[in-house]
Amino acid sequence: MKSPIANQTAVLEIKDLHKSYGTNHVLNGFNLTLYEGENLVIMGKSGCGKSVMIKCLIGLEKADKGTIEIMGQEINSMNHDELNEMKTEIGFLFQGSALYDSMTVRENLEFPLRRHTKKFGELEDTLPLVTEVLKSVGLESAIDLMPSELSGGMKRRIALARTLILKPKIILYDEPTTGLDPITSKEIILLMEDIQKKYKTSAIIITHDVDCARVVANRMMLLIDGVNYMEGSFEDVSKSSDPKVKAFFK
Repeated sequence: MKSPIANQTAVLEIKDLHKSYGTNHVLNGFNLTLYEGENLVIMGKSGCGKSVMIKCLIGLEKADKGTIEIMGQEINSMNHDELNEMKTEIGFLFQGSALYDSMTVRENLEFPLRRHTKKFGELEDTLPLVTEVLKSVGLESAIDLMPSELSGGMKRRIALARTLILKPKIILYDEPTTGLDPITSKEIILLMEDIQKKYKTSAIIITHDVDCARVVANRMMLLIDGVNYMEGSFEDVSKSSDPKVKAFFK
């Protein structure tokens, strides 16, 4: 079992979040607290509201009710510029990697640096930052390759490097092992552990992968019926006798 997080400083809090689409009530008072330096795994069935929660969190959807605080700031009270600045502190690893096909690996990694000059200034030489994050994911030699020359696992690593290059305090992983073979999945899982240790990041990890949850979770949560149905260590949650919970671990 992973040791508990010693620092109980909250970096992200979701309180009483509600979101409906017509008569479809997706989130029904969802609550979540992410602590500094913690990997929090969220599991839930398809359509349970995980993606909707993430969209509300990064400002792509507006909740019907509830609050979201990131590092002590309520996102609904932010203007457009403040929200964009906050987003530089949040890295998002897309399920499909979402690399730009027409750009080399280096250009893909430079792209967020060019967009967010307020955080880093006008960098004359981006190579040191690009090299640093490629080294972190074990792909320094891929710097001049095109996405079409990369395997699925390599694309996921490059996407993770692009997330890391802005040095975010929080990372959101959306199904990080989906579509990967078992060996590559294990490599990505171990890489996520390394990143937590090296960069001291806090992370929310959306996954259906029980092995991923077992390895990376400091704490895990089950999103059922639009609420935080159960949370605790992987061991505690996986040993529950509740039929709704047991269904995730068969």
